[in-house]
Amino acid sequence: MVAVPTSTGYGAGLEGITALLAMHASCAAGITVVNIDSGFGAAMAAFRLSRVARRRVS
Repeated sequence: MVAVPTSTGYGAGLEGITALLAMHASCAAGITVVNIDSGFGAAMAAFRLSRVARRRVS
């Protein structure tokens, strides 16, 4: 799972800082958190995770 905090739509989100801190504070295994509004970073993380998973299957 890739978590992407957004700078809008989170109430008192302080431009994404609240969402970013909440995602970093969660101790769930298997979550990758990228920078605020970083769709490209999320796509790269998902791509890299899929390549690792593909190597393990074959």
